Amino acid sequence: MSGNHSSEPQVALRPLYRAEQVRELDRRTIAGGIEGFALMQRAATAAWQSLRARWPGIKRLSVLCGGGNNGGDGHVLAALAAVAGVAVQRIAVKPLEELEGDAARAAEMATAAGVGCEPWRQGIAFDGEVIVDALLGTGLSGEVRGAFREAIEAINASGLPVLAIDIPSGLAADTGAELGVAVRASRTVTFIGDKVGLHTGRAPALVGEVHFRSLGVDARQYADLLPEAELLDQELIKAWLPSRARDAHKGVMGHVLVLGGAPGFGGAALLASEAAARLGAGKISLATAPAHVTACLTYRPEVMVHGLRGAAELGQLPEQADVLVVGPGLGQGAWGQGMLQAALVASRPLVVDADGLNLLASHFTGQRRDDWILTPHPGEAGRLLGCRAAEVEADRPAAARELQRRYGGVVVLKGAGSLVAGPAGLAVCPYGNPGMASGGMGDVLSGVLGALLAQGLPLEAAARVGVMTHALAADMAVRDAGERGLLAADLASYARVIVNPDFEPGLHSLSGGR
Repeated sequence: MSGNHSSEPQVALRPLYRAEQVRELDRRTIAGGIEGFALMQRAATAAWQSLRARWPGIKRLSVLCGGGNNGGDGHVLAALAAVAGVAVQRIAVKPLEELEGDAARAAEMATAAGVGCEPWRQGIAFDGEVIVDALLGTGLSGEVRGAFREAIEAINASGLPVLAIDIPSGLAADTGAELGVAVRASRTVTFIGDKVGLHTGRAPALVGEVHFRSLGVDARQYADLLPEAELLDQELIKAWLPSRARDAHKGVMGHVLVLGGAPGFGGAALLASEAAARLGAGKISLATAPAHVTACLTYRPEVMVHGLRGAAELGQLPEQADVLVVGPGLGQGAWGQGMLQAALVASRPLVVDADGLNLLASHFTGQRRDDWILTPHPGEAGRLLGCRAAEVEADRPAAARELQRRYGGVVVLKGAGSLVAGPAGLAVCPYGNPGMASGGMGDVLSGVLGALLAQGLPLEAAARVGVMTHALAADMAVRDAGERGLLAADLASYARVIVNPDFEPGLHSLSGGR
């Protein structure tokens, strides 16, 4: 394998915190001399500025306010909008007479600015061109009920654009789960610390654009708080995949062996093999059922295909490879079980996907190792953890961490806001789109990961870079032709572009090696 990665590139990633950690930062800031109401004014000002930047010509605004600091932010924003000459409809879902502390002071500020206030009632008509959601903040834990549920449902039914303050009401800040019902925002402005629940699970469907504002909190206040996760950034791809040496050749770019394609399931293994080739591995071998050899040679002759009736015919193939990808089209019968058994006893790093994961859960229980990447979707994750997929989705960060604790190595929990859990912690991928909801996408990811490992990236770096590359390739593909009809086979060529970030069309030079 390539030895070009002796030191880890340094790329600063945005930290993601739990709600309680952000509340602690809030407390520290106030204890450090910034009045709570002043901090509320900073938040409301940041939200108002973001609103005006997104909808610059707005004349009318509807602001729905709950209690606590989130509602207080809404009341202050209403005052700021009124002072700017915007007609403001302020709706109190939490009655003004029940407000306390800074929230009550904020409501008085809006009233003093000449903003009227009407209590929430079902059937109320929204007068604004934009709605501000200041109903429920990050402290929400149980399911949304009562008047707040009614208000959220009315917001969603209105069809109007929505600015959510700190978090869309009804979204769990720590998990990304929807607590019964949640606001569908066009933009979310979040404060002091970005939240992991804004980037995974249901969040991508609810938050719109996420804008983070620190509100001027002193950087020293964060120093001893270990973030819950990090938000991946595509700069990592460039950092880990610099231009190749001019004398590079296939022998130093790694050899990937894909084990998959049981009788009748050849497509998945071929998708993984092509992806590994497009991502730059020097050599690709495929061990598959004999019936699939002709299709492979026809479709992708660069892949060295071996038609095997069973694992006994593998011979020295696993030892000749640098990385094994096992699972795409593997099946759960005797053929697949034998291939997985052979992969597990080989002293090579592994990428395990699809039926490889299902077999781990059913026939190879108790396995734990430090040199593999497991890539479950929520259903497979549930089988590995002995729970339902819905339980995985209810707390994706916890599920990813538990999978990594039990099975070791690095775990990629796929889905909206894919999670990468490894020894360095949890990372969230902010890229990808609904066009990826089609068969074979995971097979492509497994090939991508195998190729990056073969080229010398450490396990966790390969997982992080691979997940981003896969998602960014899908984003690039849908910009060309839209989300519907995106096929897994479309991604490999786009992924090749992503992993050549320094490429400039029109500039050519003689390259070394083949």
